[in-house]
Amino acid sequence: MDCMKEQNLKPCNCSYEPCARKGVCCECISYHLKSRELPACCFPNDAERTYDRSFEHFARLVMNHRA
Repeated sequence: MDCMKEQNLKPCNCSYEPCARKGVCCECISYHLKSRELPACCFPNDAERTYDRSFEHFARLVMNHRA
């Protein structure tokens, strides 16, 4: 299976500019899960920009009906 990096970049809301994993979703997800985090695409833009990608932050957003 070929990576669809160019297509993945269009909806990617990761604001961390030097990220080498942008558009390579399988690497991004693997990287974040190892740190008990979720990738940027799971968060609304304003929450993503905090760089707090923790499960706990995501759970708070869900409880507040923001994710």
